[in-house]
Amino acid sequence: MQQIWQRAQAPTPVFFKRLRSLALVLSAIATAVLTAPVSFPPLVVTVAGYVLTAGTVAGAISQLTVATDATIPALPPDNAAPEPSNNETNE
Repeated sequence: MQQIWQRAQAPTPVFFKRLRSLALVLSAIATAVLTAPVSFPPLVVTVAGYVLTAGTVAGAISQLTVATDATIPALPPDNAAPEPSNNETNE
């Protein structure tokens, strides 16, 4: 989970920044259509649902895409033994 947060905060390539913005706009439009107090034809509502899903997924993936020159520190394995501190001696 910590690596996901690190990826989300790492630099994102320009293409994926634009894709994320487009996905956000499409998701907002689809949400407005789905929550509008007027009645739309069933086809419009169905398409809006698909656009909302696609926009949400595209936005999430775009946010987690990392530029190739960005370095994400590797996490130690869960079962790794702690490294000895400086005041411990090996005998």
